[in-house]
Amino acid sequence: MKVLVVESPAKAKTINKYLGKDYEVLASFGHIRDLPAKDGSVDPDDDFRMIWTLEDRGSKRVSDIAKAIKGAEKLILATDPDREGEAISWHVLEALREKRALKDLPVERVTFNAITKDAVQAALRQPREIDQALVDAYLARRALDYLVGFTLSPVLWRKLPGARSAGRVQSVALRLVCDRELEIETFKPREYWSLIATLATKDGGVFDARLVGADGKKIQRLDIGNGKDAEAFKKDLELATFSVANIEAKPAKRHPYPPFTTSTLQQEASRKLGLAPAQTMRIAQRLYEGVDIGGETVGLITYMRTDGVDMAPEAVQAARRVIGKEYGERYVPGAPRKYSTKAKNAQEAHEAIRPTDMGRLPKAVAKYLEPEQARLYDLIWTRTVASQMESAELERTTADIAARVGPRKLDLRATGQVIKFDGFLTLYNESKDDEGDEDEGRLPPMKAGDPLERRRINASQHFTEPPPRYSEASLVKRMEELGIGRPSTYAAVLQTLRDREYVRIEKKRLVPEDKGRIVTAFLESFFRRYVEYDFTADLEEQLDRISNSEIDWKQVLRDFWRDFSAAIGGTKELRTTEVLDALNELLGPHIFPDKGDGSNPRTCPTCGTGQLSLKLGKFGAFIGCSNYPECKYTRQLAASGVEGEGDGSSENGGQPGVKVLGTDPETGLDVTLRDGRFGPFVQLGEGEKPKRSSLPKGLSPALVDLEKALKLLALPRQVATHPESGEPILASIGRYGPYVQHGKTYANLGPGDDVLEIGANRAIDLIVTKESGGGGARRGAGDPGRALGDDPESGKPIVVKAGRFGPYVTDGETNATLPRTMAQDAVTLDEAVELLKVRRAAAPSKKAARGRRAPAKKAAAKAPAAKKSAAKKAAPKTAAKKAAAKTPAAKSPAAKKAPAKKTAKAG
Repeated sequence: MKVLVVESPAKAKTINKYLGKDYEVLASFGHIRDLPAKDGSVDPDDDFRMIWTLEDRGSKRVSDIAKAIKGAEKLILATDPDREGEAISWHVLEALREKRALKDLPVERVTFNAITKDAVQAALRQPREIDQALVDAYLARRALDYLVGFTLSPVLWRKLPGARSAGRVQSVALRLVCDRELEIETFKPREYWSLIATLATKDGGVFDARLVGADGKKIQRLDIGNGKDAEAFKKDLELATFSVANIEAKPAKRHPYPPFTTSTLQQEASRKLGLAPAQTMRIAQRLYEGVDIGGETVGLITYMRTDGVDMAPEAVQAARRVIGKEYGERYVPGAPRKYSTKAKNAQEAHEAIRPTDMGRLPKAVAKYLEPEQARLYDLIWTRTVASQMESAELERTTADIAARVGPRKLDLRATGQVIKFDGFLTLYNESKDDEGDEDEGRLPPMKAGDPLERRRINASQHFTEPPPRYSEASLVKRMEELGIGRPSTYAAVLQTLRDREYVRIEKKRLVPEDKGRIVTAFLESFFRRYVEYDFTADLEEQLDRISNSEIDWKQVLRDFWRDFSAAIGGTKELRTTEVLDALNELLGPHIFPDKGDGSNPRTCPTCGTGQLSLKLGKFGAFIGCSNYPECKYTRQLAASGVEGEGDGSSENGGQPGVKVLGTDPETGLDVTLRDGRFGPFVQLGEGEKPKRSSLPKGLSPALVDLEKALKLLALPRQVATHPESGEPILASIGRYGPYVQHGKTYANLGPGDDVLEIGANRAIDLIVTKESGGGGARRGAGDPGRALGDDPESGKPIVVKAGRFGPYVTDGETNATLPRTMAQDAVTLDEAVELLKVRRAAAPSKKAARGRRAPAKKAAAKAPAAKKSAAKKAAPKTAAKKAAAKTPAAKSPAAKKAPAKKTAKAG
């Protein structure tokens, strides 16, 4: 028997079918060991010694593997073919060595790029040892990320109340978003005009031509900067005679795009399918690990974490066969296409992301897949096949037009483009985040010297526009261009920025929150080197060199830590005024935008003499007046630049972190949005116990207006009447989030429910489900969860739910929390069954625990009389001790002396 270890149960199940009874395939469930989330897990003073601990789940997995290899022929480590996969294999091996479970057992490392029978069997014929260089690169990355996160974050907490965390790649990605926002805010639009002549040939063909020159000089896009100049040109064109000066038609080709890498897949899935990078990677993981197709579990795509754009020769030939069969031989190029990556050092140079079998057409496999899986597979298949198709053949035509008015000559130009042969465009065309205007039209037939008839002249006013905010796709693209991070980490980085509430998404664009901008400004002021794009990219290059065995990983850490620790030490003496001065300088254009009337945007609107500036309070940053405490004007940072909004002057309390939303029409009291110890909330009026309501999770304070605040303050609200009791069902927000209530029955709302919008049917369903025993504990009780299927042994239905402490799977009796590496919307039935087995084995049920306690109670009840008597004798002493404990120290001389004796002993 040979034991083979992979990461996931889904992959284990698929591979086990390929290998048969001579192999036992086990899953590690990702990483089995981790760095404890506490100071000292990486020790720079001990040559960067790293402390790894086995989690409960990891300990169980190691025990299972150790048990399986007893008497086994060999251990085969077959985790993913990248640094992370190499590291998982290394951790498994190290943990087994610590348990002394290996002895003389042979250990092999194999990798495969696709989970197919041929790929797995081919890999088993080419075993190798653990690649220590890849492991070293992993260790260096983990140590760097730990040292930055656990050293820099506490500085943020001390100097910037309300800041959550900083990270080596996370902070640089946040800076990109904030820098773009600053560009937009400081952008000054510039006026320009364009002049378009609509002309007709002698045969009646109509086209547009743009003014590009006058009197022998070129006219650039911004050269006509006002309406007066534009009107002068328009009058001349209305009097001019037009003719074709020159016409030129050039053949051109458009070549297909290379097959997907991790980065380009995330970008296209975002643009074409509307998927966030994290969603794309979860769905791709499922397609890679295996899907049941007609009774056979098979991996549909190759490994989805890659920088490479090359494809295996057999895959290229398969793609060419599919093209010939489905589209005709005209679409098959004379020679296979070869692509090379543009990345400086593509990580481990894997194959591109492609279907494992080109013959599995999207329409044929769609019925076996979930809708999002089918859409992503279709995108991958289409891009892969198109990458081997013939180029599109185009004809680009440029017509130069002469306009003469008296002695003056004006130059116009018309362009057109037509597709002569669509080639790969028949199947695929890449999307862009910010499409420009392209003239794809065909120009009518004409030749040099032909006269043209003027139909109309149009002068249009335009203004230059700032660069657009980043979408998730364009941010991923920019990070890749700069060499920041790795494509496999982009999804996690973007998710962290959103979880930390440093950015939010509006209309599919990333908008930095004020909290994020303050963190970025602080880091740029005092840790600028560590958020520089070049510095971060250089670190990535060093990690690549470590993986290539070119440099020592410990030396990279030493060089980094020497300067970084000095920079951290320099912040200990930072005074609050220094921090505020730096933040006011960098964030000035955002906090105090130009009003356009020449007035000073920093002048206090209440006292008229004080200067507004950024202040730091218990709950974060706010704007305050320099004349405090005489002038108590404050406003929230988010309300900056809006006259009167967020006014915190003496008339409404003068409290920092308070934004006045308006007046309640019923009571006449102010409705305010406030920062509290446990997060933002809305409040009605002032006083000892004003009415308050927390904001539901996921609702950004920036989106709360007076109408929404009044709805929150109106909670609890009746949403339905119970069908049996006739009593009201209420919706409200409590300690554990939004819920519905009927009498003493409470049911939490699910992730997709809105406490302000939930209707009667949904509320009744949640309450009835809870009353019928379908909920159990409060956490996730109102969430019916996603059904995964029935447990093959017990037959009980298994669902995955969102719980208070994270997502978990349950069969109604046993709950098992999902590991951090496993997403709620991607967990499979097999994985859930395995998690529940581990949970049952790790912890006895409550009934069993009660059963063990019961005999103890009975035994105590039957205790011999002598023991009871002894207990009675001990009672007076206990009472005496209690009395002594209550005696005031001043009345007890002995008590006064006792501390002195202790001090003497200590000395």
